[in-house]
Amino acid sequence: MDKQVEAHFDVLVIGGGAAGLSAALAAVESGARVAVMGKTYPTRSQTSMAQGGINAALGHMGDGDTAQKHIADTLRSSKTLGSEAAIRRLCEGAPTAIAWLDGLGVPFSRLEDGRIAQRRLGGASGRRACYAQDYTGLKLLHTLYDAALKAGVTFLDEYFLLNFIVENKRVLGATAIEMRSGRTVAFGANAVVAATGGYAGLYRGFTTNAATTTGDGTAAALRAGCRLKDLEFVQFHPTALKGSGVLISESARGAGGRLVNGKGESFVDELATRDEIARAIWEQMEAGEEVFLDIRHLGEAFIDEELPQERKLAIFYEGVDPARNLIPVKPVAHYTMGGIAVDGNHMSDVAGLFACGECANAEVHGANRLGGNALLETVVFGREAGANAVVFARQNPASAKGHPQIMKDSAFVRAVFDFPNRIDFYEKRAFLGKIFYHNAGIVRSEAGLKGVLSALRQMQSELAFMGVADKSAVYNTNLTEFVEFGNMLELAEALLVCALHRPETRGAHQRAEFTKENPDFDGVHSLSWKEEGTLCNEMKGLK
Repeated sequence: MDKQVEAHFDVLVIGGGAAGLSAALAAVESGARVAVMGKTYPTRSQTSMAQGGINAALGHMGDGDTAQKHIADTLRSSKTLGSEAAIRRLCEGAPTAIAWLDGLGVPFSRLEDGRIAQRRLGGASGRRACYAQDYTGLKLLHTLYDAALKAGVTFLDEYFLLNFIVENKRVLGATAIEMRSGRTVAFGANAVVAATGGYAGLYRGFTTNAATTTGDGTAAALRAGCRLKDLEFVQFHPTALKGSGVLISESARGAGGRLVNGKGESFVDELATRDEIARAIWEQMEAGEEVFLDIRHLGEAFIDEELPQERKLAIFYEGVDPARNLIPVKPVAHYTMGGIAVDGNHMSDVAGLFACGECANAEVHGANRLGGNALLETVVFGREAGANAVVFARQNPASAKGHPQIMKDSAFVRAVFDFPNRIDFYEKRAFLGKIFYHNAGIVRSEAGLKGVLSALRQMQSELAFMGVADKSAVYNTNLTEFVEFGNMLELAEALLVCALHRPETRGAHQRAEFTKENPDFDGVHSLSWKEEGTLCNEMKGLK
């Protein structure tokens, strides 16, 4: 059994996006032995799809932007669900984070005087988003990955997370499927940092996210004894390509792009917050109107210099050239504000298990995230989580050797191959995405939410009859996608229960029957956890 622990690290980071790499770099800078484990390669993480920019009040754009204004904008957008202390730490730490990234070599776009260029994104009172054309996330990610390689971080690529190894509410490591061989393995660690991304993959077919964004780390944390917070808050990006759901960055609107309906009418402030714009577009669509993003007036030269990716994406996926044609758009699921509940040190309810990035809820986004704050959180809080994990690891050495979780998960993987493959889970997964988008999406009703919950619980009861058709061991994506689907069902249930328990419209959570904020729910957070396998829910702070 002990041989199943492949290696032991001071800090094991799970997830190789910007949050995970920032955490790993902070940890290795402290002299810790650090590994980053992921089910794909870091350069394919969701961070690569972030286009608009990373916020920081640098104060050199001539519009009087300050950290205090950044804090005020973020608090206002959070709709009472943001922690002022956490938001202050995030916003005040932003200039230092940009300086660190600049020092690593992130190729930010520049002003003529050489200073970092900034653009205004929705909900911001100034031009504070630092950017690299419209490839900001991609270039940031590659720079962090290069830095981590140079720093000696160990990379465990193509390991699919199964569960955290926990004993007496203390993490000891994690189990995983080694995808290249099919083996079930374990890695021990004195501290673990979850940086596994969000769960917008629940809206499969109606999301800007990669197909791998299925909330595996969040579901594993739920099973491990962590509480999840505010899962009902899912942000819909207003401008995805109508046919494919591929993201057209907010930077296009920040540069002056206009939203118009099929009659050529403007109907919303293009730089309002994302929840407001998504709702306005949805209402146009419900009224039978098509919606378009118009950037033609910006000129071909500007588009090729500042928005080259947007032009390429529109041509490739939609067959329209935005320098000459309107871009057909629709809102789709983009970012999940809910996640693993963490304290001020980014540690969850399980000792030694930290979380950062989109999988965590550090109370900085609240009911609606500002564009540009997600990349900022991955760096500022990622580095904090990594540094704090090292402190914990040095004070609390641990061993996963001989832990029954390893045998339990190995037995589970073997059992999956014996499940009768009577029901095609791929069909169920597609159906789940469709009903989530239409009934648990931008505008929700009690009847719609209960209908989805009923269908979901039917899927849960049928899971053991779904199984896998591919019985091979090597790179069995049929197996890992089945496990992903199980994680999706767990998170979907929790999201629906939270949404039903919030009878109001607040930020990205918009109820058809309750069109305004209910003051009774000011500052009220939804909490989800499991007791003996049963999902529990509490609206914390509700009087």
